[in-house]
Amino acid sequence: MNGAGNKILVLDLRGTATLPTAAEARAIHRAPGLDYDQLMVLSDPVRPATEAFVRIYNNDGGEAGACGNGARCVADRLARASGERAFAIETRAGVISCERLGEWTYRVDMGPPRLAWIEIPLAKPVYDERRVALTLPGLPDYGEASVVNMGNPHAIFWVDDVAAIPLETVGPQLETHPLFPEKTNVSFAQILAPDLIALRVWERGVGATLACGSAACATLVAAARLGLTGRAARVRLPGGELTIEWRESDDHVVMTGPVEFEREIALEASLFAPPPG
Repeated sequence: MNGAGNKILVLDLRGTATLPTAAEARAIHRAPGLDYDQLMVLSDPVRPATEAFVRIYNNDGGEAGACGNGARCVADRLARASGERAFAIETRAGVISCERLGEWTYRVDMGPPRLAWIEIPLAKPVYDERRVALTLPGLPDYGEASVVNMGNPHAIFWVDDVAAIPLETVGPQLETHPLFPEKTNVSFAQILAPDLIALRVWERGVGATLACGSAACATLVAAARLGLTGRAARVRLPGGELTIEWRESDDHVVMTGPVEFEREIALEASLFAPPPG
């Protein structure tokens, strides 16, 4: 599947105790036609009143806490199987409420942002999480970044032209900046209007992606905190557009966007065989 271009593979393992290892997640990603940004693995629910527990693997085999585009894809599969329009799934980052709004449109509640340095987490305290100096030798100075946790750590830089950023060069270096003990997603954002943001994202453990839902949420929160936008805006990514709202009533961030079903497959056992020799 894909969510605004974010390549998502949904693997339904409910009814079993099976979970992929990091090596198996990487093997799936390497298989022809199966390369993904995130692998969403469905297991039996843990909490009452949820449809599934979803573990999220990046294509390097590491786990992520949240994936908004992937959550919408999971919601689509569950909604079509059950006929329900509203339900909840559980992830490592917490419970996500999902709602089907149209044939291929879903809204997911990503929960409240975490804004304190220790929650992101950072390696040391900073004076203001909205404005953090993140420089590295040999890299251009893109100014101060805003840091937010939306299930994953995010660093957002504010630039005049996102198209001019050499994302494949600077992304991997900033991802491993020593201020982030768990690495970070790296975003470059351009304010196009008070309710429109252009965004490009280097995802931790993935690379440059066409879309990243948690990054879109983190960027809207950071922009609103700086007074660059209101509490709702459209976020335009290379793969499509998401609508993000940071609700004042309960502090939750809500994302609305599309999903697209591509194909259904069965994983061959040979994917997981050790290489010969």
